[in-house]
Amino acid sequence: MNARREHPGFVIARYFLGSPRFSAALTQTIIGAEIGALLLQELIGWPGALAITGALVLLATGSLIAQRETIEWHGLLPISLLIFVGWATTSVFWSQYNWASLGSVLYLLGVTMLGIYVALIRDTIQIARAFGDVLRGALVLSIVLEIFSGLLVDSPLHFLAIQGTLAQLGPIQGIFGTRNELGIVTLVAIVTFGTELRTQSVPRSRAVGSLVLAGVTLLLARSPIAFGTFVIVVLAALALYGLRRATPERKRFWQIGLLATTVTVLIVAWAARTPIINALSASAELNKRLQIWRSIRLLIPAHELEGWGWAGHWWTSLPPFASIRDGAGVVPNSAFNSYLDVWFQLGLIGLLAFVFLIGLAFIRSWLLASRQRSFVYAWPALVLVVLLVTGLAESSLLVEFGWLTFVVCSVKASRELSWRRAFAATRPSAHIE
Repeated sequence: MNARREHPGFVIARYFLGSPRFSAALTQTIIGAEIGALLLQELIGWPGALAITGALVLLATGSLIAQRETIEWHGLLPISLLIFVGWATTSVFWSQYNWASLGSVLYLLGVTMLGIYVALIRDTIQIARAFGDVLRGALVLSIVLEIFSGLLVDSPLHFLAIQGTLAQLGPIQGIFGTRNELGIVTLVAIVTFGTELRTQSVPRSRAVGSLVLAGVTLLLARSPIAFGTFVIVVLAALALYGLRRATPERKRFWQIGLLATTVTVLIVAWAARTPIINALSASAELNKRLQIWRSIRLLIPAHELEGWGWAGHWWTSLPPFASIRDGAGVVPNSAFNSYLDVWFQLGLIGLLAFVFLIGLAFIRSWLLASRQRSFVYAWPALVLVVLLVTGLAESSLLVEFGWLTFVVCSVKASRELSWRRAFAATRPSAHIE
């Protein structure tokens, strides 16, 4: 009996959705949509932005199905990611704002799925290249809009929160709403452009020009958070440089020494936090955050274990968010601290799951970066340094570009150092007599 012939339409769809060119284009579109989320929300509103995310999820799903035979499905996702996302999803049932939590969870699941798609379909070097192309475009667009606002029309662009201060050499906000968000994206760009330069994956002139663009943008952003994180990223890069050149028998010794040094530096930095904050001119921003953090700490005990319910971006018109004010009396759209935000929304259980998730992702990425010969493996580790450090003063790690980037790095690291795949490889194969 002849096998049933597949409809030509399905053959064409599978060929189109499964082609490398389509995967590359979709990857860049996904990154661009998440990095420009605020711009999309301001231009076409939340309904339009959500429709774009939904369409991207459908296309990514179709592309995964079309390439299902080429994907290694064993140990597909890190269990730590499943636990955290699962707990956030479950919080809908006890949330104090059920419908808002449901919408936020669906949005979280959509962005998570897009991150998983990018990590599964593209190699690490291809992912770094895709991020590089999109980040170049985002920084150029930000500078162009700042030139238009600050020099050509000399007037703020209120719908994008661009203050038009380029003539005074900043601080600028670009398409990201605040100088801190622009600084965070710029730091990811610096790591990405540096990776392109070291791996020679783009022409040298493009990589150097991109680094100059990112450096100028970082200076103009004048973000204390970004400046402080930049120092930490440089130290992390130097540490990786040394580890990658250490002999295998001495590498473990240097890893332990690096861990001890890091802990010591953290203790010293905490003890000297006041002069450090003053040196970075961050007192005003810290006071604003401290007022918000105090309000949150008063609300956490009401639902300390399970949290108030997942929200991602705060729903500022709903309680308890509406009762929280910063120094200017404005309701913020986040806790300005990813870890405190998770504790507030998902309780102590969610916080422990989150710390386990980010800790495991970083350890895996760091070990890969120190062991693998190709420098491209340093990209996820250094990007995670940016996200996890800035997460102490911003909540952007939990939403859109920050969350997408974290999921990509986490899944990539998990697939390279998966204990489930290692266990499966060591099991004796079954034989049929």
